[in-house]
Amino acid sequence: MKTIAHIEITPSEVVLNDKPLATASQGAEILSELYRQHIDDYPKFFKMDGLCRLGFVASELLLNALGEQRFTERDDRAVVLFNSSGSHDADIKYQATVSEFPSPSVFVYTLPNIITGEIAIRNKYMGETSFYLLEDYDTQQMQHVLQTTFQDAGTTSILTGWIDYVDGTHFHARMEIIEKN
Repeated sequence: MKTIAHIEITPSEVVLNDKPLATASQGAEILSELYRQHIDDYPKFFKMDGLCRLGFVASELLLNALGEQRFTERDDRAVVLFNSSGSHDADIKYQATVSEFPSPSVFVYTLPNIITGEIAIRNKYMGETSFYLLEDYDTQQMQHVLQTTFQDAGTTSILTGWIDYVDGTHFHARMEIIEKN
């Protein structure tokens, strides 16, 4: 497997292909700033929970940096993501509304697999999409999953990575696009 592009986002910095990306915000606001400055054409962004926003922004910045043709149907790219907290932040917010009246608006974009679906829909990827919950960041297990994904003869590249969002001050995205050797 060969990495062709990568990005890392934390509450205090963004590094795209080993180059820092200037931001004025910190915490969850960094995601809104990045969206407004570099994307700004996907209104569903503001309905997403923090986990989905993190994955969406990371994938958009990564794909924009590649400069490849976007938004044309392709079935050769899979989307495979991992984390250890699932949608914990959104789950806590939803639980808080249950004692009064459950708010469907809090729950709309709250499952980890929503990220893979939004990325696939946005970019018209028809390949595999999956989200794995792991106990912790386990490169060996992640590599095994990615190698298994490449066993599908139609898959030539994977948008993959670790997308973990505990809350607005504790999150980490490490995403990359890899190709078969």
